[in-house]
Amino acid sequence: MSFWQKLNKPFFVLAPMADVTDAAFRRVIAKYGKPDVTWTEFVSADGLALAPEEGRKKLLKDLEYSEAERPIVAQFFTSVPENMKKAAELARELGFDGIDINMGCPDGSIEKQGAGAAMIKDPEQALKVIEAARSSGLPVSVKTRIGFNKVEFDWIKTLLSLNLPALTIHLRTRKEMSKVAAHWELAREIVELRNDISPETLIIFNGDVKDLEDAKRKAQETGADGIMLGRAIFGNPYLFSDSHELENDISKKLNILVEHTKLFEKLLPHKSFAIMKKHFKAYVKDFDGAAELRAQLMETNSSREVKQIVDNYLKKI
Repeated sequence: MSFWQKLNKPFFVLAPMADVTDAAFRRVIAKYGKPDVTWTEFVSADGLALAPEEGRKKLLKDLEYSEAERPIVAQFFTSVPENMKKAAELARELGFDGIDINMGCPDGSIEKQGAGAAMIKDPEQALKVIEAARSSGLPVSVKTRIGFNKVEFDWIKTLLSLNLPALTIHLRTRKEMSKVAAHWELAREIVELRNDISPETLIIFNGDVKDLEDAKRKAQETGADGIMLGRAIFGNPYLFSDSHELENDISKKLNILVEHTKLFEKLLPHKSFAIMKKHFKAYVKDFDGAAELRAQLMETNSSREVKQIVDNYLKKI
């Protein structure tokens, strides 16, 4: 029995997002409002298999995790089964609880490799990639979309026929990106398909989920086993906690921002500090002096500078 079968339902998880849910942010989230399952950012299986040593070391940084994040799943993308097999073996060696394959990313550079959402157009190759990952012995799940240019239930049926332990479905097509509302009206039909084809597969839906209360409501209305939240996490590391004590506590929120920044610097020295600044906009808003404080923080280049500016602001309130 894998960890998937041990989860209480409905469960609530955080979407893997490139340059957002990195090792530093995941550690903060695990401390203040831990999701029921944690995903890494997606990592190139091709890079892990083929990159020179320096490039591979950077990719391995994206696979660092803390024990507090368990159960934790390594998410990979590739269209090459041999490279997926190597990445899956590495995930097992690193102690991951499972592997997830990204078959929904709409990024053009990923699709040119035949990976991400491009896999929707090549089900035969997608199955080979999944089987390669399964050779590791770890449970293998998939994250995908409801179709490429249009809704394609045959694609969903193909994945369900594999009896995956879990299947995450972003309720938009690749063509739609995030330009239209997620198609929650299709969720029940997908759950019914699962019931007919692979009753043991856990269905997780993703798309336009506002907060934990909204997630609970959507799970009840659709019969989903789990709900995945994405953008709602920005500036809200306690998203998965039932506690709302931090929502209006500016001091605590800004101190978490400083903590997050220090972890970013410590765990991800190879990444540009500009990536951390994406979070400043989310943490610092909707309170007196937020715009001015945010402008000051956007000029910083280190956690030391961030702490100094935050400390100066907190002394004034």
